[in-house]
Amino acid sequence: MGEYLDILYLTAGFLFLLLSANKLAEYFSRLRLPVITGLIVVGVIIGPYGFGFLDHETIEKLDFINEIALVFIAFAAGAELHLSEFRGRMKSIINITMGQIVVVFVIGSMVFLLLSRYIPFTRDFPFEVRLVISLFTGVISLARSPASTIAVINEMRARGPFTQTVLGVTIINDVLSIILFALVFSFVNTLLNDEQFNMLIIMILLGELLVSFLLGMVMGRVLTFLIGLRVSMSLRIVLILVAGFLIYILSHYLRIWSVRHFGLDFYVEPLLVNIIGSFYLANYTPYRREFNTMLDRAMPFVYASFFTYIGAAISWEILIKVWTLALLLFFLRILLMMGGSWLGAFLSKEPPLFRRVIWMPFITQAGISLGLITVIMGEGHAWSYEFGTILVGTIILNQIFGPPLFKWSLQWVGEHHVKAHGQVIEEHEAVIFGYEAQSLALARQLSSQQWAVRLVTDQTHVRDPKIPNVQLIREKETSAESLRRAGVDKAEAIVTMRTDEENYAICELAYEHFGTPNMVVRLNDRRNFEKFHKLGALIVDPSTAIVSLLDHMVRAPNATSLLLGHEPDQDTADIVLRNKSLHGVSLRHLDLPADILILATRRRGQTIISTGFTRLRLGDVLTVVGSKESIEELRLKLE
Repeated sequence: MGEYLDILYLTAGFLFLLLSANKLAEYFSRLRLPVITGLIVVGVIIGPYGFGFLDHETIEKLDFINEIALVFIAFAAGAELHLSEFRGRMKSIINITMGQIVVVFVIGSMVFLLLSRYIPFTRDFPFEVRLVISLFTGVISLARSPASTIAVINEMRARGPFTQTVLGVTIINDVLSIILFALVFSFVNTLLNDEQFNMLIIMILLGELLVSFLLGMVMGRVLTFLIGLRVSMSLRIVLILVAGFLIYILSHYLRIWSVRHFGLDFYVEPLLVNIIGSFYLANYTPYRREFNTMLDRAMPFVYASFFTYIGAAISWEILIKVWTLALLLFFLRILLMMGGSWLGAFLSKEPPLFRRVIWMPFITQAGISLGLITVIMGEGHAWSYEFGTILVGTIILNQIFGPPLFKWSLQWVGEHHVKAHGQVIEEHEAVIFGYEAQSLALARQLSSQQWAVRLVTDQTHVRDPKIPNVQLIREKETSAESLRRAGVDKAEAIVTMRTDEENYAICELAYEHFGTPNMVVRLNDRRNFEKFHKLGALIVDPSTAIVSLLDHMVRAPNATSLLLGHEPDQDTADIVLRNKSLHGVSLRHLDLPADILILATRRRGQTIISTGFTRLRLGDVLTVVGSKESIEELRLKLE
């Protein structure tokens, strides 16, 4: 009982340290480094090789934190693999995955086997042991870190084909590396125990994979049941965590039972089970959005715990001892990863920039790699512990340098969407014709919503209003060229607030020469309504607008308050679908934030009342309502 109380006290102390670690890690973003790198560094500082707030014994007792974090990491990895959304990038994902398997695992194992005759650690071993070490090196080199990948993507708010490809390759490669490790593990046991690699060994291996798959499907059903419970979200998150952690316990006792009763080492990989379970839930149940909301709520704390713990657990004593060989494996893996990734991208006919940087996101290693190394070290061979420490040293280097490389690659391909300080995130442009109190008020409102506004006037004596993101343009004539100078050719919307004759001339030129998507007209004489309507303009009639607004306020006050911006945390927006990989995806398969509601879809000028079975087409305009943060997240995904 006393031991459990000690663990409870140590856990409470670790959670207290996490609060400081999370704050300190945020400063690394100012150095253009990922926050997870900061968490690792802070973990080193508070660990036994830093200030010693956590000693070796404490770290061993807190090892369960690593396993709990891996439960969520596996769930997040499986939930991110949406078949409908990866369909457009599947060719690149498969080619890059196969290229890495061939180059990193096959060629990498062969290269290390050749080098093993000259490396002090391995040169005195017999050929069989050197072959085993080479195969393990190849399969560990192939493994990734979904936690690091997802953490960097979330931090950078990355969206686009490059990001989708990286995420797909990372998740699929992790599943394949676990399967490949199981194959190599069985082969190694047969080779080192002087057993023949017979059909029984193959059947055991296939049985392990089959049981993992079946347990994964059961886990998917369990997760579906837990999410459907009518209890608080916090309680459901805890229940999901317990269900995932029970797989680790089940795997442990199943292995002991198989050895005791049948003399067979039957090992079910918990990570694979949990990945399959969350994959099933995300693709074959209606609870994907709610599941992702739960993960999003828990993951910041999980990341902080996981990466801070990894930093504290890093043994600098071991790293100093094996740094030369660890450095050799680090650079060898980078070269192999560059070759395999480039080969896959070349076969997929990706652009040159894509091919040059596609290797950068795949350097990071952490949870799954460390878990596989733990299995190797636990086998008790004479070379196991020293070999494991060398691989841990390599993973330390990969974990330190991998996240920044991934971050830089996202910046180079232009798929990062981090909010700049004092700058517009993603510029929308509008041109307002007319200089008066209403046009100035509209310009200020659009500017506050991060629109770039051009205020066009034919008056020469007016002063610049000095509104942020609002440019005053003086133009006396009305022609296609003057509209071009005013930026109408680039504008998403124009607003005309002059006489009806001037407004019509502007709208007609914009319609004929630039095809401006949105033309808003303040009408002066209702008899001119029809000619503006034929141009597809949105017409505001001041004589009836107030009455209509009051009518809506009486009959639908909540909806009208939302449209008028009276709800501070809610907004409405029109978002244009420009993401080619989402063309043809139905709305029910679209990964939407939980608080987003799609009101309508406008296609080729026609409004479609949206249902879950509505299939998206490039150029569709989605009218959505939700929180401002979620709308911006959806905008990045669609545009």
